Amino acid sequence: MTERPTIVCAGCGRMARGIAVAFAYAGYPVNIVDFKVRDAMDFARTTAETLGEVRAIVSSLGRVGLFAESDIEKIMARVSVVRESNASALAAAAVIFECLPEVIELKREVLARISRQAGPQTIIASTTSTILVDDLSSAVVNSSRFLNSHYLNPAFLVPLVEISPGRGTASVIVEQLKAVLEGIGKVPVICAAQPGYIVPRIQGLAMNEAARLVQDGVASAAEIDKAIKYGFGIRFAVLGLLEFIDWGGGDILYYGTRYLTRALGSDRYAPPEIVEQNMRNGRIGLKSRKGFFDYENIDLETYRSDRLRDFVRLLEHFGLIRPPVLS
Repeated sequence: MTERPTIVCAGCGRMARGIAVAFAYAGYPVNIVDFKVRDAMDFARTTAETLGEVRAIVSSLGRVGLFAESDIEKIMARVSVVRESNASALAAAAVIFECLPEVIELKREVLARISRQAGPQTIIASTTSTILVDDLSSAVVNSSRFLNSHYLNPAFLVPLVEISPGRGTASVIVEQLKAVLEGIGKVPVICAAQPGYIVPRIQGLAMNEAARLVQDGVASAAEIDKAIKYGFGIRFAVLGLLEFIDWGGGDILYYGTRYLTRALGSDRYAPPEIVEQNMRNGRIGLKSRKGFFDYENIDLETYRSDRLRDFVRLLEHFGLIRPPVLS
């Protein structure tokens, strides 16, 4: 088997530990690099705490049946905690994931140090969830190899990684990082450098609206979360949000959200310009064979059957399918 290159997680926090598990599980050696100045005792304590959490995560994955308990040590042996002063740790890395707290000055300072010590071909990616790539890139030596890669917690389980290149990021770097992530089973998506990326921007609205439903006395927290798990969650595990608009019809969304805007007296439900534009242009989804996606050359009956089959399999997985009553 070809030896895999080293991955570095800069920082010892939860994100670094989660990413370390994902790569160690996939066979990569991982160095978690501590950038804080510590005496020997404090560094030993940090190392023990970091590796202790990594072990706890790996052990939990073994308990749910992903591998035999005897494989835990093999995976753990791939993860090390080292000081920044260990020069080879950064120089030999294929990818360095910066996983420091969301403090722009701290990130810029450490990214500058990382990029001076990293090899010339090393990809450097910040895992920031809030700071735009171009607010950090000027601190990076050879910033064409720098971009953001936003993981969703828990990073060792959630497949999605949102890749956000900056103005100066080389396209080859985007493709290389995408290939690395796909190689460990992640599902990377490319998005523009905009606040909130994709998922945080959508889920922020959804979470606030769920809290508002409790506030307004519409339903209890337990009932709202049951609705999300068994309706919203299952449906959108099979159909993407935009695909669902096309499936049901953009006209349904258009008229429905206009009604909610009037009934609730809030512009937060008003349809965006693109929905109104699609209405004007007759792009309302499956019914017109064009919407957010193009269905002109798709066998709609087969497409609907495939999606229905996906729904059934998901419901079966969760034990939510009952046999028909035939007598």
